[in-house]
Amino acid sequence: MTRPALLFDLDGTLIDSVGLLLECMRFAFEGRERVPTTAEWVAGIGTPLRAQLAEWCRDATDVEALVTRYRDYQDLHLERLTAPFPAVVETLAWARAEGCPTAIVTSKGRGMTVRSLQHVGLGNAFDTVVTFEETERHKPLPDPVWLALERLGARPEAAVFVGDSPHDMHAGRAAGVTTAAALWGPFTRDELAVASPDIWMSGFHELPDVVASLAR
Repeated sequence: MTRPALLFDLDGTLIDSVGLLLECMRFAFEGRERVPTTAEWVAGIGTPLRAQLAEWCRDATDVEALVTRYRDYQDLHLERLTAPFPAVVETLAWARAEGCPTAIVTSKGRGMTVRSLQHVGLGNAFDTVVTFEETERHKPLPDPVWLALERLGARPEAAVFVGDSPHDMHAGRAAGVTTAAALWGPFTRDELAVASPDIWMSGFHELPDVVASLAR
């Protein structure tokens, strides 16, 4: 039986890092006049950092200054504020044993992605990792999903993209893959529903059932 390709977002889907992302934002914006609210920042999680910051900056130089502050804080506190969600490590080991091709599709940079995966014990859990640097266009556009499929040698109709944000669902739908919305991330069901996911998941332990449904 051909196993479906399994694509995953990282932050908010595999790893619980939203607290880290919010602390990085607050540190980066400390002392500034215009500061995003928690809800405004969470809404942009899953898109590239520079694009997220640009809305709150005067110009490109200002963006780069905030990127530096954000990443300096992230560099110091990543391990303290990053952990795998329940059932992620063991369920991904199951997927590998079953022969499912696996990929990460994230808007995070490669350095922090690799470091995060190694920290939570997932350094060797994926056949390929697509990060921000590898496509010119990013989620919610389909390009990163297409690149992951190309590297895995997988067809869209034989793949699922599991993500916690509407950006993930839009990217997956545009790429022609099945989309599975992770309800354990920072986005509510109503916020995810606008992107019309094909499957709802309340916990990562449900992945074998998703695989079984796709393999039929």
